[in-house]
Amino acid sequence: MNHTLADVLQISALIVALALVHRPLGDYMAAVYSSRTHLRAERWVYRAIGADPDAEMRWPSYLRAVLAFSAVGVLFLYALLRLQDRLPLSLGFDPIPPDQAFNTAVSFVSNTNWQSYAGESAMGHLVQAGGLAVQNFVSAAVGLAVAIALIRGFARFRTGELGNFWSDLVRGTVRILLPIAALAAVVLVALGAVQSFAGPQEVQTLTGAAQQIPGGPVASQEAIKNLGTNGGGFYNANSSHPFENPNGISNLLEIFLLLAIPFSMPRTFGRLVGNVKQGYAVVAAMGVIWLAGVIAVTVVERQAPGTASQLAGGSMEGKEQRFGEGASSLFAVSTTMTSTGSVNSFHDSYQGLSGGVLIFGMVLGEVAPGGVGSGLYGMLIMAVIVVFISGLMVGRTPEYLGKKLRPREIKLAACAILITPALVLTGTAVAMALPDGEEAMTNVGPHGFSEVLYAYASAANNNGSAFAGLGADTGFFNTTLGFAMLLGRFLPMVFVLALAGSLAQQQPVPVTAGTLRTHRPLFAGMLVAGTVVVAGLTFFPALSLGPLAEGLAV
Repeated sequence: MNHTLADVLQISALIVALALVHRPLGDYMAAVYSSRTHLRAERWVYRAIGADPDAEMRWPSYLRAVLAFSAVGVLFLYALLRLQDRLPLSLGFDPIPPDQAFNTAVSFVSNTNWQSYAGESAMGHLVQAGGLAVQNFVSAAVGLAVAIALIRGFARFRTGELGNFWSDLVRGTVRILLPIAALAAVVLVALGAVQSFAGPQEVQTLTGAAQQIPGGPVASQEAIKNLGTNGGGFYNANSSHPFENPNGISNLLEIFLLLAIPFSMPRTFGRLVGNVKQGYAVVAAMGVIWLAGVIAVTVVERQAPGTASQLAGGSMEGKEQRFGEGASSLFAVSTTMTSTGSVNSFHDSYQGLSGGVLIFGMVLGEVAPGGVGSGLYGMLIMAVIVVFISGLMVGRTPEYLGKKLRPREIKLAACAILITPALVLTGTAVAMALPDGEEAMTNVGPHGFSEVLYAYASAANNNGSAFAGLGADTGFFNTTLGFAMLLGRFLPMVFVLALAGSLAQQQPVPVTAGTLRTHRPLFAGMLVAGTVVVAGLTFFPALSLGPLAEGLAV
């Protein structure tokens, strides 16, 4: 089949599948978070942790609960990693070194899943399933909870109450993530993914050498790592490993999983604020940016210069023959735009310009469609900024969803947006200036700079993928990237929840002839332009030193 036709059919099939689940999944999530009843299993959890699921929280209480729960998660996972050799199912592996244990614990709790280790040769089954996979569920549920709290801020009036974090956390885990992940894991096993608690198996290679191939609870972790936009692979090769991603059908399923909830969340938003057209405008903006990225990377990789690339039909370095350029490009764009570190090819091998698109997808704030929960609240923050700018252009007080955007709301939104650029650019500059950063670079020039920029963009945006050419398993990078993940995840949540509380206290503002219609295509286009321009103005100098310089020099 013609490669271009195959790419078009694959992308079209994915879009159709996402369109089919957009409404039912979005409506279901809205029903989950608006329900007043609690399942029996959920009540057991509330009793175990001593929480009252019906007690409303104002934004400071909601934030304290988020931070306390996440802090306990970091400490628990750090202890699990440091004590691995004393635990069952350790497979004889040593404890993880302190700096790497800190980095890994922060990584999984912050929904980043940056991995400076090879999973199959460093982690036992208990750590993989009882530590890392558990955080894949609950860290995603935290993102969902914060997004729902912001939606309530838009939907409620004359109150500062945003719901109950413990109820939102448990419902997101029990009613949304667990059932979908369980079903996806069964399908992955049927497609050939591994699921066992077996130890390493010795096999003979084609050259006659012996190789140890570990099994483990792979399919179950694969399902939630994509569904929860986490990304940590059981194997070092991640989703390019045939035990994690056996064939083209499983590859498309994994891309669908990592896009399903983020692209359905705008429907949940529309339902909860009482106007589904508002959700359509948001999802349209997300979809336009994502599709543009897919097309750009696919075209560049297909038309890669060089004799070898031309003979192979495109740039095949760092890609699986099973998937080719088209499926690899689709996966790469989807993962970098959804806060998912899962990869089925090595981004370090991509062409300069297409690598630049992957970085740009992350520094947009990962809002197209972004991570589970975090993508929606990131895009809503951007919508607030766009409405404010539009209000300035026509000389009237900006309003969004019946709420006036006063100086307090704009300051909170601006702070939420500025955190990530500050972390990315500062981290990159420090790494490039210090010997510790330079010593870890295996490449020099624009490509080496791109590797460092990608690392801090991935950490601060809680993505977790890497260019893979950077030797980041050092004390310097484990520590600095760990703090970038922490601050990049939780500082924006502070401002998002503060904004939600401020919005919920307001009186409703009536719609007038001068009110900006934020459910129409014009606003969706403005949202696309605003998102791209804000990121472009912020990161263009850095991108021009790295991927743009590399791509234009070819």
